Amino acid sequence: MRGAPGRALSALTVRGRGLIAGGLALALAGAVLGETALVQLAVFVLALPLLAASSVVRGRFLVTTHRTATPPRVPRGTPAEVVLHLGSTDTRRGGLWLLTEQLPAALGRSPRFTVSGLPAGATTPLRYAVTGRFRGRYELGPLRLRVVDPFGLVERTAVGTGTAPLVVVPRVRPLGPGGPGTGAGRGGNGAHRSISAHGDDDVSVRDYRRGDDLRKVHWKATARTGELMVRLEERPWRAQGTLLLDTRARAHLVAPLRPGAGAVPGPPGDDCPPADSLEWLVEAAASIGATLAGRGSDVRVITDAGELAPPPGRAGLRADELLDRLATVRPSRVADLHAAVATACRAAGDGPLVCLLGAVGPEDVAELVQLRPGPATDVAVLMDVTGWADPSARGRRPSGGADALHTAREEASALLSAAGWRVATAGADRGVADVWAALGGVPRGVPA
Repeated sequence: MRGAPGRALSALTVRGRGLIAGGLALALAGAVLGETALVQLAVFVLALPLLAASSVVRGRFLVTTHRTATPPRVPRGTPAEVVLHLGSTDTRRGGLWLLTEQLPAALGRSPRFTVSGLPAGATTPLRYAVTGRFRGRYELGPLRLRVVDPFGLVERTAVGTGTAPLVVVPRVRPLGPGGPGTGAGRGGNGAHRSISAHGDDDVSVRDYRRGDDLRKVHWKATARTGELMVRLEERPWRAQGTLLLDTRARAHLVAPLRPGAGAVPGPPGDDCPPADSLEWLVEAAASIGATLAGRGSDVRVITDAGELAPPPGRAGLRADELLDRLATVRPSRVADLHAAVATACRAAGDGPLVCLLGAVGPEDVAELVQLRPGPATDVAVLMDVTGWADPSARGRRPSGGADALHTAREEASALLSAAGWRVATAGADRGVADVWAALGGVPRGVPA
């Protein structure tokens, strides 16, 4: 462990070290030339930074910090105000303090403050604003404190331990009356499904789909139709909506998480457009999911990395729970959508399935067509990721040129449309509300 002289020397600033070097040079020159005045001046020059270092090093950091972010949960692109309460628990008046609030790089530059002569036992509020332009969970702080002497010769640094959370969630864009409805499932349009009271011959059945429980096969209906049929059990029907969210890194243009990196023009009037195609899809999932939840639907979100699971005992996510889970969605390294498609189709059951897909081809959607054929309320949004292309390096990109991506997307769209799906293409210049209206075939502004 270093002693007091070592700590004092390490606390010297560049100015202080330069002053010591000058003092030593004066002392050497005075000794060589025999000039007593030069030696006396050298002693004064050398004593000044050493005395300043001793006073600063012996000082104690007896301060407290407490910060609050208002609100602690903000949509992407929305500012939050942070109030940092700095208090002194020392019995002496504070010196000159240079403070830096340490922030993650994704939140921008760290704010700096100067506090001089804080009285003993006093508290002063320090305010700053932070804008989260990237989704995520962040910690504000801790505070970095530097004490300097009045001449700027010596400084001492300490880092606190207190932090405060800030959650940046995806934006929820207002959607018009268009879009797929959730009041009807694939097999009917009522609010209640049940086995008929007139006997087993009148039981409600539907076609068997892969993944159905074989114990529910209705053998009489199967023998009568020649196709495998399953029984619809008696249950009150509750609206539900299932979202399949494609987060594969290979299917998107992923922008780096740093402010000002590769800004892309967005839809007219959007002052904080999505930085990449994945952000667009996450924002669409938040907007559509929150809309469905607001209509009373049980919302489930399936990604290629797994389901955004609802709380225990709940069938679906509430709007606020959905946003909290989407806040931390990141690109995955999963190669295909096979497992996600099977899970999403099984979770959707007779309710609508909304597929939000990146750069895909017919091979990516073939299983969707196989598992969800026929007239339905199922919809798909296919991303035109080329709108986020940047000649400079932007991170991982989907393989294939623009023409190949366009051809693959058109083939996938044609395959889904032929199977009865409603399909829309989204790009950097289209907002979520426009795409949602196109899926429902209802112009924006027309009452539902």
